[in-house]
Amino acid sequence: MNGTEVKPSPFPEPKPSAAPGVRLGRVSFVWRPWIVAVTLVLAAAVFLVFCLSIAVGDFPLALPRVIATVFGRGEQVDEFVVMELRMPRALAGLVVGIALGVSGAITQSVARNPLASPDVLGITGGAGTVAVFLVTVSGGAAAAVVSSVGLSGAALAGGLGTGLLVYFLAWRRGVDGFRLILIGISVSAVTEALTTWLLVTADIRDVARAQAWLVGSLDNRSWDEVRTATWCTLALLAVVATAAFQFKPMHLGDEVAAGLGVRYKRVRAVLLLCAVLLAAAAVSAAGPVPFVALVAPQVAMRLAKCPTPPLVASGLVGALLLTGADLVARTALPMALPVGVVTAAIGGPFLVYLLVRANLAGQRAG
Repeated sequence: MNGTEVKPSPFPEPKPSAAPGVRLGRVSFVWRPWIVAVTLVLAAAVFLVFCLSIAVGDFPLALPRVIATVFGRGEQVDEFVVMELRMPRALAGLVVGIALGVSGAITQSVARNPLASPDVLGITGGAGTVAVFLVTVSGGAAAAVVSSVGLSGAALAGGLGTGLLVYFLAWRRGVDGFRLILIGISVSAVTEALTTWLLVTADIRDVARAQAWLVGSLDNRSWDEVRTATWCTLALLAVVATAAFQFKPMHLGDEVAAGLGVRYKRVRAVLLLCAVLLAAAAVSAAGPVPFVALVAPQVAMRLAKCPTPPLVASGLVGALLLTGADLVARTALPMALPVGVVTAAIGGPFLVYLLVRANLAGQRAG
């Protein structure tokens, strides 16, 4: 024994796979039909809910008319309703859900803890604090920042800064998952306190604007906001896809990954940075929508029967959850509510379930 403490992983240990391998040039992967089938079903469900969110409204449209318009074969009236009035909101829900789902899957895999998410690590809280500061403090440098980069750009910078702060505070010759979560919870508490202080001391009209942004909403999304969030998310997903092939061996432990030639510290840092940026991009487009990044990877992991959260399926579950929650918030309730209210109602009980499950697992292990 060298005195190094080995902590048990909360995820099940991966079992030796008998699935066939596939090689395409320099890229190889394991063929798992069940995961492919689950991913295809999730993609179909996302497309169906996406079209439903466009079809339902004051001027209802039949699904075939929506699908025809989406593919450029609709009538002129339908094209105006779909492309100009409803598409930005639906597309924003799709992009934000994918970004939060993938971000949550990365943070939970790197931290090796199902409770790790951008919400818990304070990333969304930091973005919200910057946005509330710019809304409640008028004049001077705050007005100059809003006029130059906009509220969404400032929130993006706030989320990135908070994520980097948590990472560097947690660094001790590497990043331990448990320490990362503890630092994240502490930073999240600080940002929440700052946000509360700003709201208490601000003008009541600014407080109303800030509260509407803090809940998390897809109301009144513009094409400019959607384009920015979409391009940021696509660029980050390309980086994640490149690094993901080196991420798999890290589930076997740092020593095994290093033995296989994986520079695990660099890969972990790149993926964490991508997770922070994905969460910050999502918050800049829709506000801090709670619990999507926590719930989506866990649901995807159970559907795909994987030992760790699958990235593609997590993104699709995030999109399905956010788009469906927005549809419910707009149409199924007595009054229209921000989507963040519905996701909080879903995510709160799920967080309690994870805590109880982790407690029972700890009792069995002890």
